[in-house]
Amino acid sequence: MTQVVEKLNPDTLPDAPSMGYSQISIFGPGRQIFISGQVAWQRDGTPVPENIIDQTKIAMENVKKALAAAGAKIENVTSVRLYLVNPSLNDFSVVGATLMPFFEGTKPTFTALGVTALGGDGLKVEIEVTAVV
Repeated sequence: MTQVVEKLNPDTLPDAPSMGYSQISIFGPGRQIFISGQVAWQRDGTPVPENIIDQTKIAMENVKKALAAAGAKIENVTSVRLYLVNPSLNDFSVVGATLMPFFEGTKPTFTALGVTALGGDGLKVEIEVTAVV
């Protein structure tokens, strides 16, 4: 039996299908949810802020919107992947401290990576999560 993967692109997040990807993929028993990397893009087209903390907050708000659209909450997150462009060690610390309140004491697995670029001009932070409900 072939398992169907549900693609979800809520209108509360940037218009991913027009850019060639889906915001959320859901499949399997127990509903595994894979949320594409969220950045500081906003549905209304507001320009991306330069500040890494502001970008982190917007990206994490997008993660929360995607989780809600898939019927999940922060406590359902099992894995987080954080990508930072050309980071210093301080950048990892600052972004980590900014993210902690969003996870409300839950402790998902977490990977932080330094990269040379992300998929858009001015982007410095991308956050990808997996959740199970």
